[in-house]
Amino acid sequence: MKAKLLTGVVAVAGLMAIGSNANTAHAATLDDVRAAGELKCGINTGLPGFAFTDDKGNWTGFDVAYCRALAGAVLGDGDKVKFVNLTGKNRFPALTSGEIDVLSRNTTWTFSRDVDLKFTFVGVNYYDGQGFIGRTALGAKKLNELDGASICIQTGTTTQLNLADFFRVNKIEYEPVPIETNEEARKAYEAERCDAYTTDASGLAATRSTFPNPKAHMIFPEIISKEPLGPLVRHGDDQWADIARWTLNALINAEELGVTSANVDALAKGSDNPEINRMLGSEGSLAEQLGLSKDWAVNAIKAEGNYSEIFERYLGPDTALALERGLNALWSDGGILYAPPMR
Repeated sequence: MKAKLLTGVVAVAGLMAIGSNANTAHAATLDDVRAAGELKCGINTGLPGFAFTDDKGNWTGFDVAYCRALAGAVLGDGDKVKFVNLTGKNRFPALTSGEIDVLSRNTTWTFSRDVDLKFTFVGVNYYDGQGFIGRTALGAKKLNELDGASICIQTGTTTQLNLADFFRVNKIEYEPVPIETNEEARKAYEAERCDAYTTDASGLAATRSTFPNPKAHMIFPEIISKEPLGPLVRHGDDQWADIARWTLNALINAEELGVTSANVDALAKGSDNPEINRMLGSEGSLAEQLGLSKDWAVNAIKAEGNYSEIFERYLGPDTALALERGLNALWSDGGILYAPPMR
């Protein structure tokens, strides 16, 4: 009887192990990417500033730039990327199944996504928070004046729970209008199917920039959540997670060290700064430890520049989004953006 019971326990434990490892079966991602000759990167279906198509139909934007940097680090060419457009609902199944190698789609790092869904967030590339936009004609100046309003919200996102929690705590009634993509939410809001729309504050700036008369819409002053956004990969492949993480860190450190797309080739030949030398491959063995060529960081930076270059090109004050660095400024410039040292 004890033997049978033990066998049953072992069998159950085995099933539990299989279930718990369901998202960790895709080891050796680096080998797969090299064999395919391209990086499969999941991005948004369309969000100005973050993932959008240019006049030639090419995908571009802040999140897209990370994909190109990672492709540069791994394959030596930032153009060797297959972009896969994903909604809030299907982004995680796509990563779990191996349809994509990395997800770079304005995704919030949370406990459940990290632990329960078994994803590895490789860092934060944008510190954000949930906000609200509404027509100025409503006359509302603060969120507590939206009592009884209809609010458009994307399904499959952290914003649903944040919205419910905040309005419940503050005893504000509302009517949710569920939408699957940002584009659908924008159209629904413009068609006045809802009084307000909520998502990450950066996304609201992106949405408002597309309106014929942006000044007819106000972004409310309240930020109701922490939304640390960043790229993520599957659990179970530490080497791939390290590569994805240190590619992001290289872009941030490059800004701090004054390494740009314009001077990276010259600095790669050697400089007076040992950290630059280690990062760009003229000293040390960082590349070997990652399993990459010594110019991995050079190619990552050459793809679209360092963090500052990417931010200013797609999100900064001279773009339609006109976002200030704010929290996303370097720690040495009053922000909280910080990457570990290259040593």
